[in-house]
Parts: sequence; C-alpha cells; structure tokens
Amino acid sequence: MSRICHIELDDANLPPPTPEIEQERKVAMFDLIEENSFALPKRDDRVVPDGPYRVGLSIRDKRLVFDIRTEDENPAAEFHLSLSPFRQVVKDYWQICESYFDAVRNMPPAQIETIDMARRGIHNEGARILEERLDGKAKVDNDTARRLFTLICVLHFGG
Repeated sequence: MSRICHIELDDANLPPPTPEIEQERKVAMFDLIEENSFALPKRDDRVVPDGPYRVGLSIRDKRLVFDIRTEDENPAAEFHLSLSPFRQVVKDYWQICESYFDAVRNMPPAQIETIDMARRGIHNEGARILEERLDGKAKVDNDTARRLFTLICVLHFGG
C-alpha cells in the first residue's frame, strides 16, 4: 500500500504555535492520514520496502528531513531537502494566512472568499515546489503534497 499511515513532526525545539497554526497542523495531519498517496520509487538496484509508511518530518541544519519507516518502524528511506526553494512561498503563505485569519474575524464573506482564493493559490505553488523537490525520492499526488506543504509551513514557522 503506497500511503502514509502515520505522520510525526519534530517540533520539540520550536516556539509554541498560535491557536490558528495549531488548527492548520491538526487539520493537515488528519486529512493526510485519512487520504494520501505516497510511494518510494525504486532507486538503482536497491529493494524498496512496501508501505504503508511512517513519516517523520523535521528541520535539521536548515534542511527539511524526511525520515521514512515501514509500518513496523524499520528504516525505509531518509532524504534531506534544501529549505531555500520553500522560503519565499512559506513566507507568502503565512502572510496570506494572517490576512485570512484576520478577515474571518472582521470582514464580510465576499472579502474572506477573495483572500481564501489567494491563499489556495500560494498553497498550490508550495505543493508544486514540494512535488518537484521530491522527484526521484517519493511519489505523491497533489492533495498529499498540499497537506505535506502545510506541515512544512508549521515547521518553518518556528524554524
């Protein structure tokens, strides 16, 4: 089964999240476990263990680390991605999220919808970048990339 069965964020060294960020995290993690597509492609002649997979996400030495394990916690893969390609889109995403959170509290529905459309556009861009960065390392569908991007943003927020 090519999917994620468990996701864990290493956020031990990050500041406590705001209630809005904690909500984003909970929704992304729930949605990701409910429905996702995640597969490790064959690389060279190495055998790739079958899923489902347990995925650990962390930031170490300014790099995004994916620690992939089998369901019974045997190592399956580990890869490190540079955070540089994500920096601007993460920054833009959190800025538009702040506007969105403020709009939900203070603005009429039409203005909230406009900001939410912009937020989705930036979110899609982040997912696209993640899919590109994962090329050759992991195969994900767009919805999985979007949810993983949200979790990357949560890690980036404190890092």
